Amino acid sequence: MEMKQIIQTEETDSGPVRLPVDSESHTFDDWTIAYTKSHILKSVCTNDNKCVQGETGCCELCVYNYALDLPHLPDMVFHKNILTISHKNGARLEFNPMDALKLVRNEKLDLKVACSDEWKESRSSADTQEKVKPFDWSFTTEYKGTVNEGIAVQVTDQKIDMFKLMKREPILFYHDLTLFEDELHDHGISVLSVKVRVMPSGFYILQRFFLRVDHVLIRINDTRFHYEKGNDYMLREYTHREAKIEQLKRVPPALFTSPNEIAEHLPVVSKITEKLSLTGNGSDAAAPTEDMSS
Repeated sequence: MEMKQIIQTEETDSGPVRLPVDSESHTFDDWTIAYTKSHILKSVCTNDNKCVQGETGCCELCVYNYALDLPHLPDMVFHKNILTISHKNGARLEFNPMDALKLVRNEKLDLKVACSDEWKESRSSADTQEKVKPFDWSFTTEYKGTVNEGIAVQVTDQKIDMFKLMKREPILFYHDLTLFEDELHDHGISVLSVKVRVMPSGFYILQRFFLRVDHVLIRINDTRFHYEKGNDYMLREYTHREAKIEQLKRVPPALFTSPNEIAEHLPVVSKITEKLSLTGNGSDAAAPTEDMSS
């Protein structure tokens, strides 16, 4: 396993500031699991709002704003938090906040409509006008990772063996990254995170989108990946769970803030398992798998 630390600097009015960027990688058979991690995306343009789309020197915030069709971004976007799983033949699976936010729907979505009645009943009219935007203000995403041409995606009847994953094994490598987070103006939380665990038998990835709108609903979109040593494929299982708060009257409210515990009480709305097979056609081009598996 290789561990390295990169130090970047950023110019400010008071001089250069050192910004630590953690980077770590682990090799497992023909796979390399790596991540980068750094500070959150700045909330203001560093070029005094003079950035031009596509031009060299465009600040990171404006790059995001130009790329995304959203009125505003989550409170915290960890734009440099990226997890990559790459194979020696060029196949690549990646998790990054930009691609995840590209799948947040704008005014065409029904989520605001589905929750606005409950939201308005629990908020004042002024508060409602402030919080409910003409887009998916919960930042719900059905992102399932980004793959390149080295991976073929097919629906399968195979299932991830969770009992096998529960067996005690040495942990060869582990990390947990937050991709973005928003506190919904102190009325809940919306957070997307991804964690990876490497064992002697293979590796396991869990990407989780967790949404809690206070007094309204709780939603969890889980995407699990499991690779077993010796296979030329991995399984991906996407599960959407959701319930309105009124459906959870028998559940202790203390569990509402714990994704791991409340997940067991949320009904499954949809579920799909896919087989991600190595094609040998890996390249640098990649696309969110929401598009490639449709």
